[in-house]
Amino acid sequence: MGKVYLIGAGPGAPDLITVKGLRLLRRADVVLYDRLVSKDLLKEASHAKLIYCGKRPHMHAMDQEMINHLLIRYAGLHVTVVRLKGGDPFLFGRGGEEAAALAKEHLDFEIVPGITAGMAAPAYAGIPVTHRDYASSVTFVTGHGKAGDRHEPDWAQLASATDTLAIYMGVANLPHLVSALIAGGKSPSTPAAIIEWGTTERQRTIAVNLSDLCQSAEQAHIKSPSMIVIGEVVRLRAQLQWFEKLGEQEISIGGIY
Repeated sequence: MGKVYLIGAGPGAPDLITVKGLRLLRRADVVLYDRLVSKDLLKEASHAKLIYCGKRPHMHAMDQEMINHLLIRYAGLHVTVVRLKGGDPFLFGRGGEEAAALAKEHLDFEIVPGITAGMAAPAYAGIPVTHRDYASSVTFVTGHGKAGDRHEPDWAQLASATDTLAIYMGVANLPHLVSALIAGGKSPSTPAAIIEWGTTERQRTIAVNLSDLCQSAEQAHIKSPSMIVIGEVVRLRAQLQWFEKLGEQEISIGGIY
């Protein structure tokens, strides 16, 4: 039988994929890839059959059941299959669902972790998600759930349960989650940031108080993909921001070795 590799492509910049992930990508016969995977990475698998499985808000190229079906089908053709996913496969990437589908069919698979945007985007914005003087805990949470949804995070609990919040997929629900955090006890003056297209040449960062986050994001026309970071660590951006100081040539050099 073939084998499926569930590979994390990293947070956006093509050279942030792991060495192992790149090696396996170059060996692949079939690659099923997501919307946020860099085109430069796909060039490394130009010999392979490329299948787009991207998902946008309210618009999916194919549903999860079809993706699982294709993974099983191609693995059954005795080929090397790469499922290339943005960030890390097991962190809001549905990698667990895909691995379970393969395991159910007794197919061989391997997980290749990737750098997640919840750590990388803040780092590129000069924001450490933990710091001895500011934060000893960090929580990664999805902001995708709608108000009243049974899967929605408990924002009232999160308001006081952790030092740093790193929120994925939260731009569309930003007014709701900000108001829910403040209602749950998070101070309106808590430092907060949004990093759009983190680690790429399109990166933009807004850092303001939590109460001003929605208005600032709207004025700047911030869109998905963006990471939201809330906590005292955001104060460090004023001292640690480095990405914006790079010249255009330095930013564009980040190719594949």
